[in-house]
Amino acid sequence: MSEDDIATRKMQFLFALRSKGVTDQRVLSAMEKIDRGLFIKGLFAERSYEDMPLPIACGQTISQPSVVGLMSQALQISPRDKVLEVGTGSGYQAAVLSQLARRVYTVDRHRRLVAEAREVFEALDLSNVTSILGDGSFGLPDQAPFDRILVTAAAEDPPPPLLAQLKVGGIMVLPVGQSDHVQSLIRVTRTEDGFDYDELMPVRFVPLVEGLGRDA
Repeated sequence: MSEDDIATRKMQFLFALRSKGVTDQRVLSAMEKIDRGLFIKGLFAERSYEDMPLPIACGQTISQPSVVGLMSQALQISPRDKVLEVGTGSGYQAAVLSQLARRVYTVDRHRRLVAEAREVFEALDLSNVTSILGDGSFGLPDQAPFDRILVTAAAEDPPPPLLAQLKVGGIMVLPVGQSDHVQSLIRVTRTEDGFDYDELMPVRFVPLVEGLGRDA
């Protein structure tokens, strides 16, 4: 693919994000800077700039860019925030978050995904991202509390350990639903009195699974 072709695809990529409702300029700038193509290997690499989810190793997926953008936008991240991401996957979402936040901790249950994502983070010199092998459904108590939490796998309800690790005034964005077919993206805001919930849009994510993957 020529440089002109790549430039054209990237322009179309950003246009697609805006047309799907990603309007936050900081998020758009982050997604322009982080090349999704670096996170996709093999047969699907040439489809990196299409607005669609794609399969990655360990039976997981890389989310479609518009969903990455809308989830990042919903978090309302400020430059001083410390963010926890549950479900590293390819590492693409964490790389986007790294452009928005002071510090990003990302956890995945699959050793291979953590290792491959870490390689890309190092190649991009994303020194504010820490990738960890672990069961993200329990969060990271040692690093809590967090200003923002993003979960990229669907649970039936927001996991209590993650709610507990959210600062007062903090925001968590996650998909919830009991099946692959009926899920909603919700935003949880912690207040002095409890939690406020906003339903954002229908989505489809892989399920949030407890424990480590077989490769771990």
